[in-house]
Amino acid sequence: MPTLLYLHGFNSSPQSVKAQQMREHLQQKRPDIHLICPQLAATPAKAWAQIQSICDELVALGHPFGVAGSSLGGFLATRVAEQYGVRAVVINPAINPHILLQDYLGEQLNPYTEQHYLLTEQHIQELVGLRVNQPSCMERVWLLQQQGDEVLDYREALDYYRFARVCIQKGGNHAFVRFDHYCAQIIRFLQL
Repeated sequence: MPTLLYLHGFNSSPQSVKAQQMREHLQQKRPDIHLICPQLAATPAKAWAQIQSICDELVALGHPFGVAGSSLGGFLATRVAEQYGVRAVVINPAINPHILLQDYLGEQLNPYTEQHYLLTEQHIQELVGLRVNQPSCMERVWLLQQQGDEVLDYREALDYYRFARVCIQKGGNHAFVRFDHYCAQIIRFLQL
């Protein structure tokens, strides 16, 4: 069964608006596609271990899969594309989360799960280790980016993903306005 692995962003969850919109789209239009949208661990190394475990199992079972991710999930989706040779769609992705999250060091609360945890310098170094510095997967990546992203500088994404397929929109925000209009196109790009 073809599978879509959807990776949520920092302090988010499978209950995020985009994850729910994708889930609803698949239920209504593509019930033949299995959606895996895990609640990722709060810290990078543990989240990556979860993702690797899921991907390794999909590979072992011979299930074709693609990955989509938003913000920090887009950062991780790029690593999945690089490591597993699959297609990826990245939505307003974090390019340098090790820099961005310096401002978030300390106690954190995930508003979806109500989990309290501590973001430390060790976690920043885990992000440095997870970054794909010289990606070779760009022909399999589609960047969906809105210039009105209030959290991330969209120009970083345009530079990093310059050899990928790119859709850049004026306006919008970090949540990616009207994401539901892209669900079918995402599935087609991922070849699921």
